[in-house]
Amino acid sequence: MAKTYNNLGVALGGGAAYGAAHIGVLKAFEQLGIQPRFISGTSIGAYVAAHYAFGTSLEKLEEIGRNLDWLDVTGFKLSKLGLLSNERLGKSVIEQIGKVTIEKSQIPLCMIATNICTGKKILLDEGPLHKAVMASSCLPGIFVPVEWENMQLVDGVLCENVPVSPLIEMGAEEVIAVDLTTNRKYKCPEDLIDLLTNTIDIGLNNMIQEQLKSKNTTVIQPELTAYNKADTGKAENLIREGYEATMKALS
Repeated sequence: MAKTYNNLGVALGGGAAYGAAHIGVLKAFEQLGIQPRFISGTSIGAYVAAHYAFGTSLEKLEEIGRNLDWLDVTGFKLSKLGLLSNERLGKSVIEQIGKVTIEKSQIPLCMIATNICTGKKILLDEGPLHKAVMASSCLPGIFVPVEWENMQLVDGVLCENVPVSPLIEMGAEEVIAVDLTTNRKYKCPEDLIDLLTNTIDIGLNNMIQEQLKSKNTTVIQPELTAYNKADTGKAENLIREGYEATMKALS
């Protein structure tokens, strides 16, 4: 029998294509009768959290996850600050959810981005939903930063990849944090790209582990070593991994 939570907040972390696992987590919540009072997300977690907060059915979310392709949500853009634009991601949010503001969500919602000019964490809990999702998932060096109130915003992974702290500020007494990145095995690098990827991931993951030590926080960490963060073709498997990890952790 699932535990009963008080003013539950759910934090969905970043992880690129790993984000399909969040759908499996939410499916397990439904089966266990767990209903978040608040929800937050970073990067792909912001995308999934936005859908959940605005009432997208899990069946529809599964369909979106299975059909998601990076080419559908990115496009080339000539800029000194990035190679691509994720404006198509914003357009897909408008098509799927509507041209709405964050504060109109059915479940109180917030997303995390990073001000690349100051290094500060930016909490997005009001304003255009599609633009907030774009900002939170704007990978620096790849995507052109998103302009937001005289700021240039990029991926929230740089500040809080699993956004627990905003949930506490919103009034959550207990938190379930879904971490898609730290519970994996590193491999010895075979080239410079592998070395740099490991270096970045090790630094970020050590930071994430410290941030997840908050009181009254239950952490769900699917083991996703076998999957590639850039491969959106494994959504079905990732959904299953998220579901099974959640059932194991909470039931």
